[in-house]
Amino acid sequence: MFDVDQFASFNNDGYLIVRGFLSSEQVDRVRARFDPLFRGEFETGLQPDEWNWRFGRSEASLTRQICNGWKADRTIARCVLSENVGRACATLMGWTGARINQDNVIWKPPGARSLGFHQDDAYQQWVVPPSVATCWIALDRTRKTSGTIEYAPGSNWWPVEDRKFDFHAPQDYHEGLKYAAERLGIKTYQVIQIEAQPGDAVFHHGKTWHGSGPNNSDSPRRSVVAHCMTSESRFHPRNTGAIYSRYKRHEDTEMDESFFPIIYREDGYRSACLDHVCGR
Repeated sequence: MFDVDQFASFNNDGYLIVRGFLSSEQVDRVRARFDPLFRGEFETGLQPDEWNWRFGRSEASLTRQICNGWKADRTIARCVLSENVGRACATLMGWTGARINQDNVIWKPPGARSLGFHQDDAYQQWVVPPSVATCWIALDRTRKTSGTIEYAPGSNWWPVEDRKFDFHAPQDYHEGLKYAAERLGIKTYQVIQIEAQPGDAVFHHGKTWHGSGPNNSDSPRRSVVAHCMTSESRFHPRNTGAIYSRYKRHEDTEMDESFFPIIYREDGYRSACLDHVCGR
C-alpha cells in the first residue's frame, strides 16, 4: 500500500501526506453533513460522545468539534470506518489490524481560534497498548492562513508528555510543544504547516506533536479525523478515561465491537455491525 520512501517518511517524521485519499464526490457527501450535525440533527437518533460546539449557544470564534460523529451520522461512519483508513493505519504502524478509537468532525470557520499542540497518545492511558495512529482528511482547500494542521517533524521519537495543555483556543497554541522540547533539552525543532486540497489525507503517529492555528482566511477549514488503535486493543484494567471507559464492562477488559469496531484486519475480518452502522 505504501512504498519504501513513504514508510521512511512516516517513520522519520511521524506523519505522511497522501494526496487524493477521498474522491471529490466523497468529500462533497461528508462536507454536506457538517451543518446538520452541529445543529443537532442526528440521522441515527444518537448523540455523539462529545459535542463541543452548538449553533446559538457556543462562542462563534471557537473551533467546532464533534467526537464520534460516526455514531450519529452514517455518511461520517462510511468515511472514518472505511477499510482503507484501517488498512493504512495498520500498515504504517505494523499492526495486523485496526479498530476505531474515536473520530473528530472539525469545522474551523473564518476567524475561528487555534487548537493547542498535543500528542494523541497522551490521552490513551485507558487503553492497552496506549497508542493510536490518526488519519486527518481535509475537506476544504487548506493553506497556512486558514488554520491548517501543523506538525513537528521527528517528534514521534519523543516520549509521551504527561502534562496536559489547553486544547480549545489557547493563548499560545505551541505551548505544549515548547514545554516538551525544553524538558527534553531540544533547542531546535521545526514546525510544518500542511497545505492540502479537499480529499488529501495526512496520517500521523500518536506521539507526533501537532495542532493548528487560527483561521485568518475568508474560507472555512473543515476536516474529518479517524483515530485508530490496533485490533488487539483492550481496556486498561485500572486506568479509566472520563468518556470512553463508560463502554467497559465490569471486570472485563475486552472491547465491544459495537462501540470500537474492527475496521480492518489482515485476514479480511471486519466487525459485523459495520453494515448496519454504515447504512449499507
